[in-house]
Amino acid sequence: MTTTPQQDTQEPVTADARDTADTGQGGGSQDGRSRGGGSGAWRAGIQRAIRAAARPEPWKRGPVLAALALLLGLLMLLHARIPDGMKNVGSLVETFLPWFGLFVPVLLAGALWRRSASAVVALLLPVTVWVALFGGVLSDKSHPGGDLTVVSHNVGAGNPDPAGTARDLAASGADVLALEELTGQARGAYEKGLAKAYPYHAVKGTVGLWSKRPLSDTRTVDVAMLGMAGPLARDLSAEEKAATPRALRTTVATDQGPLAVYVAHLGSVRVNPKAGLSTSQRDDGAQKLGEAVAAEPNERVVLLGDLNGTTDDRAFAGLTSQLRSAQETAGDGFGFSWPAGFPVVRIDQILVRGVEPQSSWVLPDTGSDHLPVAARISW
Repeated sequence: MTTTPQQDTQEPVTADARDTADTGQGGGSQDGRSRGGGSGAWRAGIQRAIRAAARPEPWKRGPVLAALALLLGLLMLLHARIPDGMKNVGSLVETFLPWFGLFVPVLLAGALWRRSASAVVALLLPVTVWVALFGGVLSDKSHPGGDLTVVSHNVGAGNPDPAGTARDLAASGADVLALEELTGQARGAYEKGLAKAYPYHAVKGTVGLWSKRPLSDTRTVDVAMLGMAGPLARDLSAEEKAATPRALRTTVATDQGPLAVYVAHLGSVRVNPKAGLSTSQRDDGAQKLGEAVAAEPNERVVLLGDLNGTTDDRAFAGLTSQLRSAQETAGDGFGFSWPAGFPVVRIDQILVRGVEPQSSWVLPDTGSDHLPVAARISW
């Protein structure tokens, strides 16, 4: 009898079949479930993820996103090396440095949409740099207690209700109150509104200090404000602009001894299409102010004022090398103070030497375009 050879009908094994065999979900699925339970599915997911990552395609996708992520990280990491010669780009970047972190979720969304493993990994650089620079700012570093409460406020030359602002500030409980951008027309309203709470005060040009403690040795500080511009300069002649003080120094008598207090309003930062970010007046003033603080014989110093810049800005290295920021030392969050309607930067500063900040915070809107900033200090 003749026999016909049996044909081999075995189907090729597919990737899906291999996955099924690996996970035990094939013929013996009931037995696999009883032995492995949910751990089998978990292992299968891990295996699929490893196989997907091992393929070259996810690493080749999104090269532009990966490059942008690396550039973002390097920008934040090397911000101090960005030259200021290019229209003061370095100062501009440092002023808004915390906000560069917002690009991370945008790039992450793009990386996930493109399923780009390389872009996701590249994002580790900007995330790490941002956390190293600002992660500590997000925690509350304040402590109870303190011997003296100080407040600084740019009251705004165009403030429509200086009397109302004075009432709000008097209710703040500050022992020492510094005001910047005082106009001749509004000065009387502040003196009248603050007289009851603050028996001592001193005004030099457009800055003033009101205090519950006696003041002495008050004098003008030269912050090189030639050619003053902005709202304060509208009604002044060229000679008056050059001669109008924008900083003072005084001594506050406290139970723990004398405290040197500086009040300053540095030059505004202007954006010029040709020159870019114009900071020369502010930078000159910061240098002069740093020299004055360096020459201060009193070991206990507080600087209050609108510096028109953040402490991350290299222009203030002469000040930040000598003084500590109360907000960075004892604040909660970034403490943004300008503009009042939607604060995005902290340009109003409380810097100290020889005293210990216990807490630092931002006060509510008073009608100015700046928010008041406050700190509680101790000896």
